[in-house]
Amino acid sequence: MIETDIFKALADPTRRAIFEKLANGPLNASALRTGMEISQPAMSQHLAVLRKARLVREERSGRFVNYQVDPDGLALIAGWLARYRAYWPERIDALKTLLKDMDQ
Repeated sequence: MIETDIFKALADPTRRAIFEKLANGPLNASALRTGMEISQPAMSQHLAVLRKARLVREERSGRFVNYQVDPDGLALIAGWLARYRAYWPERIDALKTLLKDMDQ
């Protein structure tokens, strides 16, 4: 299940930081490493996990590879969250009722 891959990929704080940097626009691996204490091989491994989860895609530009957020992966996350969106208003309404009853 791809959602499992997405959440496993984002469970790692380094990959979340990489993903957040890419949310601001495309970057190459060297630019992604700026401000992070991470080796080039480790960055490549993290990017591979993010690509496998379809959160990041790459685009070659000459000898450089730029990475960017993959909108298809974001759509999968949004779809997963949409299944639970209806649940919360009902639960919040029930909590409000309970709190109101407790105050009386």
